[in-house]
Amino acid sequence: MTPDLMDAGTEIRRAYEERRATQTGKTESGGRSAGYGRLLKVGEPDFAHGVALYLDDITVSFDGFKALNNLSLTINVGELRCIIGPNGAGKTTMMDCITGKTRPDAGKAFFGSTIDLLRLSEPEIAQIGIGRKFQKPTVYEPLSVFENLELALKADRRVRASLFHRLSGEQMDRIAEVLALIHLKDDAQREAGLLSHGQKQWLEIGMLLMQDPKLLLLDEPVAGMTDEETERTAELFLSLEGKHSLVVVEHDMSFVDQLTEGRKTVTVLHEGSVLAEGLLSEVQANEKVVEVYLGR
Repeated sequence: MTPDLMDAGTEIRRAYEERRATQTGKTESGGRSAGYGRLLKVGEPDFAHGVALYLDDITVSFDGFKALNNLSLTINVGELRCIIGPNGAGKTTMMDCITGKTRPDAGKAFFGSTIDLLRLSEPEIAQIGIGRKFQKPTVYEPLSVFENLELALKADRRVRASLFHRLSGEQMDRIAEVLALIHLKDDAQREAGLLSHGQKQWLEIGMLLMQDPKLLLLDEPVAGMTDEETERTAELFLSLEGKHSLVVVEHDMSFVDQLTEGRKTVTVLHEGSVLAEGLLSEVQANEKVVEVYLGR
């Protein structure tokens, strides 16, 4: 996620909802009751079937090179899925397609059972609940940790609203909750630029969480971290499991092992498609995976 995506805010969401309402005259779920006995709002994904993300035969070509080759992937609601694979396997391109940065040549991409991601822009995708963290942390370094989280709040970002905005008790509680979650409670008033690399990574994850995303895409989140920071990051992600769906792209097998706990599915990408899928022990024993990735 880059913080400038949040600036689109309320106006983009309102325009999107008005357009969808005009086109359909009903909710995205077709007026059906959306799990848990409630009706969906216009533009809200339907997770009643238990699927958070569905990619089907996604293909992306760059000058004849297929970065993604009929990629199919399903992520369940509340699931923590690790994606591994060699450089050039298509991991970043996959995230680009999910977030609207890259348009595939063919295939389908759905958020829940109702939201067609290929019809939305990057800001619209961010607004419906998909947050992305890039490898390099992006935070406002001159501002304090607290101020970074405050800026990331879901709120009306128009000039007048910003000038007269005061945090509510609920918003203050939410910031305090996230500060504790990302291990930065004691650094709330510290300038973000003075944080360690790992702490900046945590802060950006905290900024994502302030947006209350339903799906988090995390690209090599522990790159450059110390062993202690890596362990704390694993604890953080495990605490988010079930509350959010997480897709973690990572090369650090020790970190993947901590996240999967020997019981979660790991997906291996190679040449733009799924090479293998299963428990970490299973993919590590897969001869094809050893040949193209782990054995190198």
